[in-house]
Amino acid sequence: MSTTERWLFKLLPMLRWWPMVDRSSTRADLIAGLTGTIILVPQAVAYASIAGLPPEYGLYTAIVPVIVSALFGSSWHLVSGPTAALSIVIFATLSPLAEPGSAAYIQLVFSLTFMTGILMLAMGLARLGFLVNFISHSVVIGFTAGAAVLIAVSQLKNFFGVSAAASASFVETLTLFVRELPHTNPFTLSVGVVTLLTGVATRKYLPRIPHMISAMLVGSLYAALLQRLFGSGTAIATVAAIPRSLPPLSMPELSVQTLRELGAIALALTMLSLTEAIAIARAVTLKSGQRIDSSQEFIGQGLANLCGSFASGYVSSGSFTRSGVNYAAGAKTPLAPVFSALFLLMTLIALAPLVRFLPIASMAAILLLVAYSLVDVHHIRTIVKTGHAESGILFATMLATLFLHLEFAIYVGVLLSLMVFLERTARPGIRNAIPAPGDNSYHFVMQTSEPDCCQLKMVFIDGAIYFGAVDHVQRHLRDVDASHPGHKHLLVLAPGINFIDSSGAELLAQEARRRRRIGGGLYFHRLPEPAVDMLERAGHLQDIGRENLFAIGQNVIEAIYPKLDPEVCRRCQTRIFKQCQSALPNGEPRAPGVVIVERGPRPAHSTR
Repeated sequence: MSTTERWLFKLLPMLRWWPMVDRSSTRADLIAGLTGTIILVPQAVAYASIAGLPPEYGLYTAIVPVIVSALFGSSWHLVSGPTAALSIVIFATLSPLAEPGSAAYIQLVFSLTFMTGILMLAMGLARLGFLVNFISHSVVIGFTAGAAVLIAVSQLKNFFGVSAAASASFVETLTLFVRELPHTNPFTLSVGVVTLLTGVATRKYLPRIPHMISAMLVGSLYAALLQRLFGSGTAIATVAAIPRSLPPLSMPELSVQTLRELGAIALALTMLSLTEAIAIARAVTLKSGQRIDSSQEFIGQGLANLCGSFASGYVSSGSFTRSGVNYAAGAKTPLAPVFSALFLLMTLIALAPLVRFLPIASMAAILLLVAYSLVDVHHIRTIVKTGHAESGILFATMLATLFLHLEFAIYVGVLLSLMVFLERTARPGIRNAIPAPGDNSYHFVMQTSEPDCCQLKMVFIDGAIYFGAVDHVQRHLRDVDASHPGHKHLLVLAPGINFIDSSGAELLAQEARRRRRIGGGLYFHRLPEPAVDMLERAGHLQDIGRENLFAIGQNVIEAIYPKLDPEVCRRCQTRIFKQCQSALPNGEPRAPGVVIVERGPRPAHSTR
């Protein structure tokens, strides 16, 4: 592939999959797109409600951003649009700044969407897609579970038909609801219960029927029946009417004050949105076998949010439900979500007036179903079983989601993930070693209960020696001769040292000089070439000595043995090297009668 073609594919990634488009794939994509639209309509309306926006903005967000992300993203099956987690973050962070649903609030949403898109696009163009690998899966699971609780609590007032002021605080929202609970509207509550039970029953017993749509239909018909029987006294509130029109153009406001107010929120939404998108895309690729480019997906999501901010959309990302349905429905190319957006556009024009018959209690019941589905019980159990660190990150993120501002909850999770990652990488594995049985000049195995050489200590080091690991490595290397003063010589078995930075190079040079001062030496076996290059560039290779670096296949023990003290060897009763058995390090023949330590065979998997 020429350089021009490579750049063309980066600018227009749809060129990679366009040759796959034919009559068969188009038919499959049309069916998948129509299926996705049926799922999308109730979700989009519900998510807009979570975000504190009029219902039509959820539908707008599922049109232009979906088309742009499909054409410029990397995944062939990822479907973008409004999501529950992003919606609750938007409401929680913007509601203190403006009244939800007001013109000022909607303007802030457009500005936030624009800023988020800029950050995503910049990260994609800078090829920073790898950064999402440092956000633990536990953070996403914990945050999503916490967001599910917030969504459920925020909808209780609508489900029970009570009047309680909106609040972004979990505790305050719950307190206000409990205070108003005696004023429950029984008609509204019954509509919510009927809708909820219908959704649960449909999903369990009729899985082929979209449970959200069936629940909305049954709930709406039941509410209409109540109003016919009991009249206006039921006081069952309904959703506001949706205008029958194309997504109107919008203009984000980017004043200095807006940038100052929304900067931290935009960064948090960027991290959450990209993590969601990449995690979902990777989950789908486990089934499809497609390889995705994280940085290109960043670009696709960034462009989607940028364009969405001018087309009355709010912050969007990949949807696990719609992506899974898209793949299961047989989608072949990214044209499937494009068709889904076009079908939604036709639906918006044709069926928008019908939304005004949807009871708010039914919408609350749908959101309770959404909240329940967000709690990934299976993965929570798995994480709890795997280790304390991941469990701590999960529950800390979830609690932070409930009791802190949501953008800070994301920061807490990311910070904890990085701390765990750094703690693990800052402690590279250091294991004692001995020569392998049989061929003990070239290969080595981990030491269990076998004796050491009196003068030469051998250790495996597995991991990077960088500034964060310097203290850990230095402490272990100093402990070698501190605990056994005779171990003046140290052989580092180094194929597992995958990286050395300037701090690590300085540490190894200091250790080499220290060991020479006490009459010993520092040696390396199979140190990777990039690590050797780093030592040379840092000016520390001369301190270690290139003659003390041994490549694979070299007889490292044969080279080191003459450097040992013959007087110590003369008194030593342990002969673990074959060189020990015939002569001392100075070439003098061995005196007979010295005990030779025999070591039994080792398992094949322990050799290295």
